[in-house]
Amino acid sequence: MKVTETKSKGLNKEYKAVIPAADFEKEVDAKIERIAKTTKIPGFRPGKAPKAMLKQKYRASVLGEVLDEMLKNSADEIIKENKLRPAVMPEINLTVFGDGKDVEFDVVVEVLPEIKLGDFSKITLEKLMAEVPAEEVEKAIRYVAESRKETVKVEEDRPTKKGDVAVIDFVGSINGEEFKGGKGSNYPLELGSGSFIPGFEDQLIGKKAGDKVDVKVTFPENYHAKDLAGKEAVFAVEIKEIREPKEVVIDDEFAKSLGEKDLDSLRAKVVERIKADYEVASKMKLKRALLDVLDKEYNFEVPSKLIDAEYDGIVKQYEQAKKYNQLDEYEKSKDEKDLLAEYKEIALRRVKLGLLLSEIGMDAKLTILPEDINKAIAAEAQKYPGQEKAVFDYYLKNKNAVEALKAPVFEEKIVEHVLSKVKLQEKTVTAEELYSFEEDKKESKKTSKKKEK
Repeated sequence: MKVTETKSKGLNKEYKAVIPAADFEKEVDAKIERIAKTTKIPGFRPGKAPKAMLKQKYRASVLGEVLDEMLKNSADEIIKENKLRPAVMPEINLTVFGDGKDVEFDVVVEVLPEIKLGDFSKITLEKLMAEVPAEEVEKAIRYVAESRKETVKVEEDRPTKKGDVAVIDFVGSINGEEFKGGKGSNYPLELGSGSFIPGFEDQLIGKKAGDKVDVKVTFPENYHAKDLAGKEAVFAVEIKEIREPKEVVIDDEFAKSLGEKDLDSLRAKVVERIKADYEVASKMKLKRALLDVLDKEYNFEVPSKLIDAEYDGIVKQYEQAKKYNQLDEYEKSKDEKDLLAEYKEIALRRVKLGLLLSEIGMDAKLTILPEDINKAIAAEAQKYPGQEKAVFDYYLKNKNAVEALKAPVFEEKIVEHVLSKVKLQEKTVTAEELYSFEEDKKESKKTSKKKEK
């Protein structure tokens, strides 16, 4: 095979290759002979039929297969000989192919950029810290108390009020016809909780047990069920019973019911948990700050095909959300042309940082260890209190789910490696500042494929 480098520019390397007709025919003949060894031809023993007959019978069917194999193998050889690092699969364009002619084709390879890593110790970042306010602790304890609050039946003949739990039967209809999912029986609805469609609960306040009420509402335009979004509905509701919350006394006995020694012990445990949450938020801020610095400090050409693939993924998510009325307020407020331009910039940033982090990982010879995966699974399980075993079982039985963890786990490991090199300056801020992620809103919407960068 004769290879000539032609219009190479930037990350795009283009080669013109020629496979002599004799070499191509030799491969075709070899392919036909392999087929003939295992194929029966009437009047001949396997492998003994005349070559001319075999060519006439099989040549047309093997040409395409041989051509594909030779083109792929030739492209692989070009990549190996020129020590290229392809960003994506090479593009092969056949230019000449015919009986008795040399096979001519072009190979276009978009390669990964060369990235020269700098001294991370020269980077200085602020690590935001926050003290746990006493009122935050009390608020958290009250929240737990509210979630454990029991209700008792209201025996007196009085109307419902906000905060009551109305036990209801209901049947929803649109234009006089019942719709799927609009029916319930003995449903405990806390009035004022906002858990039902806007306006539903308000129409049950001031009613009594035994009352039947036609509740008229309009489903929100962004309602998850597209066939109901924006439509007017009537719910025939019967109030079966009224219940009111029983006050929970926050004292040592309450703390003991939660498995703690006393109220002081409960407060200490809550402080510990809030501090852990603060640390997670702090790490998120720190990671974002690091990625911002890396994005600014490193400039290199980014493979266009990788950017296009990332951008296409974002746009598909956007179109899906648009189709089902699930766009967020930021997306709704932006002109679509401007929004798509922002998403193009997000795609560029993601790919650029992904390549940079990958280079850092290779340079530091970082690898994913079994304990890294186990730690990630344990972290996922902690997000679902009481269901930890189910989470562990899910990953135990689902290899694809474990594989999906590897990319984000490896990224976090690389980030931790870089952070161990930079200079960190702690800065005390309020909890509100710690949890302010306004700058991330544009990008955080589109993160299903990869962790945010």
